[in-house]
Amino acid sequence: MSRYECMKLLGARLTDDALVILSLGGAVDEWYNAAPHMREASLFQQQLGCVTPEAFGLAVGLPHRQIVSLDTDGGLLFNLGALATVSNEQPKNLFIVVWDNECYQSIGGPRTHTQQGRVDLAGIARGAGITHAYTATTLEDFDRHCEAGLAAEEPYVLVAKTDGILEPGIKRKHSDGREDKYIFVRHVESIEGITIMGPSEHN
Repeated sequence: MSRYECMKLLGARLTDDALVILSLGGAVDEWYNAAPHMREASLFQQQLGCVTPEAFGLAVGLPHRQIVSLDTDGGLLFNLGALATVSNEQPKNLFIVVWDNECYQSIGGPRTHTQQGRVDLAGIARGAGITHAYTATTLEDFDRHCEAGLAAEEPYVLVAKTDGILEPGIKRKHSDGREDKYIFVRHVESIEGITIMGPSEHN
């Protein structure tokens, strides 16, 4: 299943009021192109294990907004405890998508634990207490679960088994992590009518 095609389906379901957290790697340029209306509303994260926890923090802090975590198999495996926190706190506005291509694509493709067929990330999420946790292997299933997950009033985890093939010929995102942070923060300030980072102080 193509991750890029999945992203286009998800992007078509997101309104401008949603906020998205995603990891760096091949998914960045794909999301940048698949959902251009979400560029300012997306925070391009850098560290393994931080995507879903940051999305959870946003979901708790902004309970009136739809928050989407675009995590990866490697990133979620790095911090499985995040699922326990999500389960215990039960945010009503958090939709977690896990791109499971069974490898660490951004560092050359060494396999993750899911490649051996025994590790079931959706099963782990259910074991942590997240009732709605599913695996999609077709675009039709993925889109159906996106519709359900975005409408759910409890945490929803969707593991998307993707082929690991990067979409060719797409436009590269032309900003670094620092610039992305400011773009995202200013967007949140604008839609929330608040100040997060004020003017610098001069001594």
